[in-house]
Amino acid sequence: MRKILLAAALAGGMLAACTQKSNNNQNNEGMNTTLTLTQEWDKVFPLSEKVSHKKVTFETQYGLTLAADLYTPKDAKGKLAAIAVSGPFGAVKEQCSGLYAMKMAERGFVALAFDPSYTGESSGEPRRTASPDINTEDFMAAVDFLSKQDNVDAEKIGIIGICGWGGIALNAAAADTRIKATVASTMYDMTRVSGNDYNDAFDNEQWRHKNRENLSKQRLADPNAMAGGVLDTVPPQAPNFVHDYFDYYKTPRGYHKRSGNSNDGWRVIGTQAYANSRFLYYINEIRSAVLVMHGADAHSRYFGEAAYHYMVDGKAEGYKFVGEPNPNPENKQLLIIPDASHCDLYDGGYEEKAGKGQAKNMIPWDNLEEFFTNNLK
Repeated sequence: MRKILLAAALAGGMLAACTQKSNNNQNNEGMNTTLTLTQEWDKVFPLSEKVSHKKVTFETQYGLTLAADLYTPKDAKGKLAAIAVSGPFGAVKEQCSGLYAMKMAERGFVALAFDPSYTGESSGEPRRTASPDINTEDFMAAVDFLSKQDNVDAEKIGIIGICGWGGIALNAAAADTRIKATVASTMYDMTRVSGNDYNDAFDNEQWRHKNRENLSKQRLADPNAMAGGVLDTVPPQAPNFVHDYFDYYKTPRGYHKRSGNSNDGWRVIGTQAYANSRFLYYINEIRSAVLVMHGADAHSRYFGEAAYHYMVDGKAEGYKFVGEPNPNPENKQLLIIPDASHCDLYDGGYEEKAGKGQAKNMIPWDNLEEFFTNNLK
């Protein structure tokens, strides 16, 4: 099987913690999952003095309970616009999704960073599992939660998906009209890379059949076998993006013990459905606002550009299906950030390895604030 460097996982032990019982969703009688949540600050970034923070939980329509961090501007009054954030695929809210949420709270939004189902502090067994349907529902359940908050205007909710969750965010925006604005940052289409490998290098029936055959055998041989996760050591001749991932997930810059990407990955069969699905079939029908942003030097840039062009034009390179042009192309944007790598859009990037040296500040926070302010009116 190919090696995909992104993973969905729970890895490592828990810090000193307390329990929190979740019963936010009144439409699901009997759901009463108790999660063990770390209460001390254990993010890879410092807490901003401009925001308030608390741990929360909420339920999905699949009966799973998700753990999240809720960030609110200090001294905020009245009902505010809100944003739900997740990603990258296999990462946890203590990494860059939490950073995005906190930064947006600094700019006046209520922001929720959550661990997806089967990941981090969220519920779901077996661990380290992913599903196109369940992960799309995770975003929609986050919108449910935000809509019920006393300090949130339910008509002003957006989402941010990072890396593999960029594609999931677009899928959620196509399904849920309550989502008024969507940002896909340094996005992967996990269904495309799972079915075709990188740059569609193995987009053929023979390769997919062999991959399906291997996965089918794996289900009986060892259904809990693990694969993926970022390599512990990277040979010098490895592609730049492998070094890029290592520098984020395996160093103090972004390492977290609950992150699958920082550790030993996911169940081999835990993402089997992704290879035979396609997320973005109807994104050309998204009427709400969308911003796709990508680094000019990112190996994954082709995912974002193709998704944008299909979303606007109904056709794009790498898409075998052709649809109608978008009925609302005027509120769709593609932002290519010069000199930025894939992981530079995780935390802004640094001039030196392991998060040392001067910060490059590659994430365009002003653009994000302007986008959400204009489209969550």
